[in-house]
Amino acid sequence: MTTFVDRVELHVAAGNGGHGCASVHREKFKPLGGPDGGNGGEGGSVTLVVDANVTTLLEYHHSPKRKAQNGKPGAGGHRTGATGESIVLPVPDGTVVLDRQGNVLADLVGHGTSFIAAAGGRGGLGNSALASARRKAPGFALLGEPGEVRDIVMELKSVADVALVGYPSAGKSSLISVLSAAKPKIADYPFTTLIPNLGVVTAGDNVYTIADVPGLIPGASQGKGLGLEFLRHVERCSVLVHVLDCATLEPGRDPLTDLETIEAELAQYGGLEDRPRLVALNKVDVPDGQDIADLTRASLEERGYRVFEVSAASRSGLRELSFALAGIVAEARAAKPVEESTRIVLRPKAVDDAGFTVTEEDGAFRVRGVKPERWVRQTDFSNDEAVGYLADRLARLGVEDQLWKVGAHEGDTVIIGPDENAVVFDWEPTMAAGAEMLGRRGEDHRFETPRPAVDRRREKAKGRDAAEDEFLAFEALSSGRPSAIDGGDDEDE
Repeated sequence: MTTFVDRVELHVAAGNGGHGCASVHREKFKPLGGPDGGNGGEGGSVTLVVDANVTTLLEYHHSPKRKAQNGKPGAGGHRTGATGESIVLPVPDGTVVLDRQGNVLADLVGHGTSFIAAAGGRGGLGNSALASARRKAPGFALLGEPGEVRDIVMELKSVADVALVGYPSAGKSSLISVLSAAKPKIADYPFTTLIPNLGVVTAGDNVYTIADVPGLIPGASQGKGLGLEFLRHVERCSVLVHVLDCATLEPGRDPLTDLETIEAELAQYGGLEDRPRLVALNKVDVPDGQDIADLTRASLEERGYRVFEVSAASRSGLRELSFALAGIVAEARAAKPVEESTRIVLRPKAVDDAGFTVTEEDGAFRVRGVKPERWVRQTDFSNDEAVGYLADRLARLGVEDQLWKVGAHEGDTVIIGPDENAVVFDWEPTMAAGAEMLGRRGEDHRFETPRPAVDRRREKAKGRDAAEDEFLAFEALSSGRPSAIDGGDDEDE
């Protein structure tokens, strides 16, 4: 059964934002009390966080699909929808996150380091948030934005200062077991080590970590054996130690040949040319082991290697090796640039940056930009008023003017968004003012302030008196008598 996994493909999906609500407040004596639709809740996100207690990606090997909760839709009474629950995925220290094309998205080193693998969608605005002096009662709300969906690859690269490399059964695991408190599985047959072992070594005042790389054989860098799967664990190390078996009985093998083979594989893998190398001639306590070490030591030193004769069984030479490694690690740490405190970097938007682009592609005009694409995703195209609102927003942003500038004409095809989720329509310049399509959409006579009742009664009375005056004037003209409205005397006078 698999107990260690250092590379997985993970499908992560953030939660969708909740839709906004289109609602009008109603109660007794207030049948049209104004818009009160609430906003939708935010969708949950998927976040990777480094956890010091996690050492393998095995959990994600068995369950490679993770999805956060969707946000809840808004409701009447200005009630905002609940935010979707986010999920936090613990990963080992040294996890590298890549996309399917191999591009590095994040390098997670250090306990608590986090990376948002999939961001939750925004909640849509309710009609109460869309109301204005012109648009007193919007009959629509914005849709929630879809959450981000992504396929990622996670690779674990051990965070170790020293890496032990060598043939299977060269004694790497045995050295770690005596140099540190680690207790790896040890046996006397090839390919015993199936997972990288990590231990902590104390040498005087210096403390460093040491790891072995299992399965290095000829052709490992091309995928033969297990080497390709675990060579990544030496990328972060400060020093390499060649563990050479001086007691091997396999034909065609000797310490010098083993060294050349392993160096060839490291060169094929690449990126390790600048790391200092040490050589540990192991198993000098067995018969003929010391003799082979004496024969090869001079040749190794001529090649520029520092050579240590060690034995995990008798523990001879381990103290010298441990302190030599501690010195190299200390020098490597001192040579690293000091990390400066976080500085706030201001990057103001360029004066001519409109926030979108319009390009001609195969006779069509494509609009790309964060705002236009988000507005399209949040528009309910089954609602004419919502479509008009989108047209107004695009016109205010300057999309209409830019289409004219790049040579678009009425009836041309306009595409907003990427290929996989684009909105396509035939451009009509008049739709720049979306209110024209719907009449005077910004005015809603239902919500105009009513005039006081006393004014209506006064106007009604004035209307009745005017009619009576016209009747009296007509009667006076017919009888030849002056009328009261003409300033004449009253009939009784």
